[in-house]
Amino acid sequence: MATGSASGCPWKPATRAMTETTPHTLIVDDDEAFAATLARMLGNRGHETRFARDWPAARELLDAFPANGVVLDLRLEASTGLDILPAVRQTLPRARVVVLSAYASIAATVAALKAGADDVMSKPADLGSLDAALRGESPSATQAELAPLSAARAEWEHIERVLAEHDGNISATARALGMHRRTLQRKLNKRAPR
Repeated sequence: MATGSASGCPWKPATRAMTETTPHTLIVDDDEAFAATLARMLGNRGHETRFARDWPAARELLDAFPANGVVLDLRLEASTGLDILPAVRQTLPRARVVVLSAYASIAATVAALKAGADDVMSKPADLGSLDAALRGESPSATQAELAPLSAARAEWEHIERVLAEHDGNISATARALGMHRRTLQRKLNKRAPR
């Protein structure tokens, strides 16, 4: 009879022995379904994982969970990953910190790296790349070669930069770009082009 895991139970994943080299990964993401799925997938790759919706909840977990890796969502409900990144670095100075963003832009990537992130990836991130980044086996985002931008991506980057210059004010950004506010909102609601 075939089973789904090495433990012999098709519904229970095989447990791996804890070692000193086992990555202990804390996931901070307000999307609980995504965080639970990511935790399970990283668990299948040998990570011991915990997840929390925000930084206060994550800090409570750290009392009993010695994290050496953190996956941090860039946009959280109550704050941004950039806002809490200094606190993460202060609490876990030796941990590998990977920032995930569904709205990745060069400006956000640079800001996250300056704030102390080890790597920045766009959602959905490739699981192999994320695993390698958490283990410190991949080149950081600052060392990666940048591919030429498509016209759509260049426009997206320009809009993001102008939006940041106007402190997120949609109306002021639309005036500066010479476009209608609703057109700008439609562009911002779409995923970032590749």
